[in-house]
Amino acid sequence: MKIEVRSIEELESVAAKVVDAIGARRVVAFYAPMGAGKTTLISALVKYLGSDSITNSPTFAIVNDYELPNGDSIYHFDLYRLKSTAELVDVGCDDYFSSGCYCFVEWPELAEPLMPNDVCSIHITVEADGTRLVEIN
Repeated sequence: MKIEVRSIEELESVAAKVVDAIGARRVVAFYAPMGAGKTTLISALVKYLGSDSITNSPTFAIVNDYELPNGDSIYHFDLYRLKSTAELVDVGCDDYFSSGCYCFVEWPELAEPLMPNDVCSIHITVEADGTRLVEIN
């Protein structure tokens, strides 16, 4: 599925379509350059899924936990600063990825060998005019 978004502010309006495309999968890898809107889209997804948590990029914390009304969690990872898969294992990624909760992963390249086979990949590309193309696999 491909969704064209004319500005970064419009990323919030595509949350329902993205959740539909994710389906039953719970680990979602976000691929995009810096400033493309990964965190903005994840914030919209967290809100759409029912959390009233304040979302922000977990660049230094590595993972943020957002609570849903039913008591489940959404885990938001930012792996930009990690240097090795061993660091990710130390964070406990296996437990998170097998929890059955949504795991939204920014900069997922390092985690690819540890992710489940049914991981959903979302690629955001930015055109010269600022339009974003959100491609969901």
